[in-house]
Amino acid sequence: MEYINDVINAIVGFLQNYVLLIMLCGTGIYFTIRLKFVQVRKFKAGLKATFGNIKFKGDKAGKDGMSSFQALTTAIAAQVGTGNLAGAATAIVSGGPGAIFWMWVSAFFGMATIYAEATLAQKYKTVDQNGHVTGGPVYYIRAAFKGKLGKILAGLFSVFIILALGFMGNMVQSNSIGSAFETAFHIEPWIIGIIVAAIAGFIFLGGIGRIASFTEKIVPIMALFYIVGAVAILCVNYRNIGNAFYSIFVGAFNPVAVGGGILGATVQKAIRYGVARGLFSNEAGMGSTPHAHATAKVKDPCDQGVVAMISVFIDTFVILTLTALVILTSVNVDGSVTGTELTQSAFAGTFGYVGIVFIAICMFFFAFSTIISWYFFGEINVSYLFGKKAVKIYAALVVVFIVVGSFLKVETVWALADFFNSLMVLPNLLGILALSGVVVTATKLYDAKKKADKLEKTAISSDGDGDTSQNGAALTENPSPSDAE
Repeated sequence: MEYINDVINAIVGFLQNYVLLIMLCGTGIYFTIRLKFVQVRKFKAGLKATFGNIKFKGDKAGKDGMSSFQALTTAIAAQVGTGNLAGAATAIVSGGPGAIFWMWVSAFFGMATIYAEATLAQKYKTVDQNGHVTGGPVYYIRAAFKGKLGKILAGLFSVFIILALGFMGNMVQSNSIGSAFETAFHIEPWIIGIIVAAIAGFIFLGGIGRIASFTEKIVPIMALFYIVGAVAILCVNYRNIGNAFYSIFVGAFNPVAVGGGILGATVQKAIRYGVARGLFSNEAGMGSTPHAHATAKVKDPCDQGVVAMISVFIDTFVILTLTALVILTSVNVDGSVTGTELTQSAFAGTFGYVGIVFIAICMFFFAFSTIISWYFFGEINVSYLFGKKAVKIYAALVVVFIVVGSFLKVETVWALADFFNSLMVLPNLLGILALSGVVVTATKLYDAKKKADKLEKTAISSDGDGDTSQNGAALTENPSPSDAE
């Protein structure tokens, strides 16, 4: 078993540190150039669409999908998980403070990738045999590659994501909750596992409506809760903030200048670990979040694309950055501890035992919301492969995996989670790259429509008597975004 674990870890290391790092970054740069820096051009529109539609009790999700905000919160629930408490810490220890800079760079390009994913998920969404709106990578992969190749790639993606997220990934999340509560409250992990599984099962049985209702309420609250706690620590340690940013920017290009040489950090390591942690935290290009974005009720596919970009911004530029700043302003990073343990030390260094409890609560919210979203993504693929009848069996199995994962940590299972998580990226990236022309065309039409709408509004406001017949006639000649192919 130990030999198998070593082999799996070696394969995962090669995939994540070389193949996927190059492919994910390359894809982000490619879409950034082809879409003319869409993450910059449409950032303001994304913020407006996101924060202008915050509702703790929005439209009820059902067969016709969920609201754009509900889709966003479901995606963020998957992105903002235990990796946000451990990812920044691991990157700093392995690559020095400069890794955070490269984490930002990867997220910047990742925003263009996730825009493409969400736009394609919207464009190729469909209605299943029970009349429910559904979508995700399997559908745009089939559109990108006709015939047997498309079926094989879509089938492989479905199998990989079900194993990586639905089963093994959710074991990882429940184990994180169990460990955090055992440390903070001395409660047996299996007890927490049963409680988490019971609540999760209740939400699973409610279908898309209950999942959307849960994420739209819990995600804003959990994000705000963590942000307030992190900002409180930064207020206490405000004198060190300047030095923290200095170490990030200088360390990105000269780690030795900020003491990174002590940890063996180099520019290569800063780039490698910063990019890897960033990409695998915000999940841009991995094919998970398109399942949520596909179900959004929007007028144009690109409407959800600009909203999707904000999820990467929140995950990396807000949550992960706050975690990094808390660590860099609170503790001396000497490599003796890493991951969640380092983040706990940073919070405990300022708040004492309260800091440990705070992280335990955050871990519960982050990991539990991820469990709900990852279950949902897996459900869509189970339905695609086996039909709706298999969903109840899948839900029951996930509940069992949650309980077992809370107290049983088998290294091979954890390694397999990373393995399948890496493999599912490959068919997804092939799909979105093959359909890059569709994304570009849809974006051009979307830009033209927005420009025409703006001109129409300008004409109306400048025409005192409201006579816009000539403008209206001219505008009807513009193609509709929905005609983009």
